[in-house]
Amino acid sequence: MLNITESSTTEEYDYSEITFSEPCHYGDHASRFLPVLYSLFFVVGLLGNMLVLWVILRGAQIKSMTDVSLLNLTIADLLLVFTLPFLAHYARDTWVFGDAMCGLVLSVYYIGFYAGIFFIVLMSIDRYLAIVHSVCALRIRTKTYGIVASMVIWILAIIASFPELLFLGVEIYSNETVCSAYPKNASHNEMRIAAFFKMNILGLLIPLIFVGYCYLMVLRRLQTLRTAKKLAIRLVIVVMVVFFCCWTPYNIAAFLKALELKKILPLTCQLSKNIQLTLQATEAIAYSHSCLNPFLYVFVGEKFRRHLARLLRQTPCVQVQCMKTYMTRAASSVYSQSTSVDERGTAL
Repeated sequence: MLNITESSTTEEYDYSEITFSEPCHYGDHASRFLPVLYSLFFVVGLLGNMLVLWVILRGAQIKSMTDVSLLNLTIADLLLVFTLPFLAHYARDTWVFGDAMCGLVLSVYYIGFYAGIFFIVLMSIDRYLAIVHSVCALRIRTKTYGIVASMVIWILAIIASFPELLFLGVEIYSNETVCSAYPKNASHNEMRIAAFFKMNILGLLIPLIFVGYCYLMVLRRLQTLRTAKKLAIRLVIVVMVVFFCCWTPYNIAAFLKALELKKILPLTCQLSKNIQLTLQATEAIAYSHSCLNPFLYVFVGEKFRRHLARLLRQTPCVQVQCMKTYMTRAASSVYSQSTSVDERGTAL
């Protein structure tokens, strides 16, 4: 994970585990597009997620496990967003923020990454209980159980971030300061390989199994329910689909990189450069997920739009008058289509 430390040649940061017949120059593609993209994602993600946080805490009453999960998912997105300015500079230049900030930024990155995944899984389980076992789940899908489940997930996210958290720090290598999450010795690449495979398993395969099973059961159950109930899970499904669309390409690229490090793939310079460029591009796509969720809430989440419209109407700022008008119209349309059942069944 976090492949920004790769640079112009494999010998610089692979600790001579991959060698070619001649130096393999990767170029400076990452230093061209990653800083721009990360800066854009930071601005959009910060504003969007702070807006979502404002609506959740001020406009919506947190009543259920779904509400708590969405709140914590927003916090996980914000954690990733806060790392982007540092990673944007790092993609363009060497690490200049010191050893302490290296540990802090990478810690936030890993914990936020796994927390986001685990809260997506929790949301799918919550929807499964709400639709398939609606009567039995009334005592489970409460705010209290949601808080307990969220605390467990944050603990699991910290555990999943090991052993990388043990090796965070900077090192001077080839006259450049490198911020790394792997041992600074011969086992460097073995740890990277293990981290890639761990990300594939914990970040993609296991979540897909849970989410796939939950929504297979949900879809079977929805065949017997009315349309209003089907609309109640639309936001959560869209959030999950977007998450996996953003992170699956990076997981595939990371898997190919692990195969390259294990020397299973042919050790050719061109193939290595293609994998490296794919890693950098898909990593940027993965980071875009942190600023997409707010837009999903606004355009898909009916209850979220109602809360946002109410908060905007209470805001005296002249600059938001246009947004007030749009959200009020949207909310009026939603009110005409919604029922009290939808209000209880839709998270945001």
